[in-house]
Amino acid sequence: MPSRLSPDDQQRVDDYLSAPQHQVERQPFRPWRLALIVLTVVACLGLLSRILGRLAL
Repeated sequence: MPSRLSPDDQQRVDDYLSAPQHQVERQPFRPWRLALIVLTVVACLGLLSRILGRLAL
């Protein structure tokens, strides 16, 4: 897909994106770790809601 920017504007965008602060090394995405974190948070909130429910009654 061709760029809709003028060559001058495209060069500015390329310079901006190639700056060192935009070249961050990232760790690989780990979906199982995310699922474990989400399940842990949901379980803790469920446990907390049960405890609060028993205290309220």
